[in-house]
Amino acid sequence: MKIINKVIFLAALLLTVQFSNGQTAKELQETARSFMQQGDFTNATLVLTRAASLEPNNIDITKDLALTYYFQKDFNRALSQIKPLLDREDADDQCFQIAGNIYKYLDQPKESEKIYRKGLKKIPESGAIYNDLGELQWGQKNYEAIKQWEKGIEVDPNFSKNYYNASKYYYLTTDKVWSILYGEIFVNMEPQNKATPEIKSILLESYKKIFLDNDINKEPKDAVNFTDAFLRTMRKQSLVASGGIQPESLTMIRTRFILDWFNNYGDKYPSRLFEYQRQLLQEGMFDAYNQWLFGTVQNLAAYQNWITTHATDYNEFSKFQRSRIYKAVAGQNNR
Repeated sequence: MKIINKVIFLAALLLTVQFSNGQTAKELQETARSFMQQGDFTNATLVLTRAASLEPNNIDITKDLALTYYFQKDFNRALSQIKPLLDREDADDQCFQIAGNIYKYLDQPKESEKIYRKGLKKIPESGAIYNDLGELQWGQKNYEAIKQWEKGIEVDPNFSKNYYNASKYYYLTTDKVWSILYGEIFVNMEPQNKATPEIKSILLESYKKIFLDNDINKEPKDAVNFTDAFLRTMRKQSLVASGGIQPESLTMIRTRFILDWFNNYGDKYPSRLFEYQRQLLQEGMFDAYNQWLFGTVQNLAAYQNWITTHATDYNEFSKFQRSRIYKAVAGQNNR
């Protein structure tokens, strides 16, 4: 019996070796990524090591190998893989992100920032690196972080995480205008993201705080910039807001806001977000959109009841939302 078991083991081992030898580096990388998705980084490392031996100059394989070591907290090996890539002509922003994040995890913020800035010098349009640099600074209580996130929005307007972090930042300040604007852009870019409910709550609370601000009821002043124009237009809806901020009142406030905005400021301050809101309004889906945006965090039971009584509206908006990807427009940041 022992002899039979030994023969079976050797045969299986031989088949495994033959299978591995017969795979291309690309196939091995795909196998490794499957292991990574399962959280099996040990097997991913084994397979990627084999792939790297077949194509030692393949930057994507080396990046993946560095990541497997990173996730296993084997930072020395992770650095040994990623650092040589940083000086290559084909180094992309992921190379600098991986290296910077390793140093951040090792509590070496100066080295981490040095890597991020080196990456931005090479790839100045990388929203991802600006986001990571901002998060590094924020972790050090350096409020210059917002400059990194807003620069990331400027140079790479469709990278969503800068909107997420900028929205949270402004929510902690007296400026609720930009916590609303950045937050709403984020949830439209990432409607299924696990962070979306958090930002929806920030949106709802930001609207409440805007109308609680005594300045909102002061005599309207001239709009000298986008923020002034937003507040001046929103100020006109104070009477509606006095009945309470909830999905229904927000639908009315925001409907009137959009109509007023395009009568007065649409040409001067173009905004993809406001254009999207107007599109939903024109197509009869603005109520459903506002319910999705605010009802889910204001009162989930009431939202579910709204779905039951407005099934057609809900289904139409859901189908529309699934069929599109929200894209920001470069040069429309208005900051």
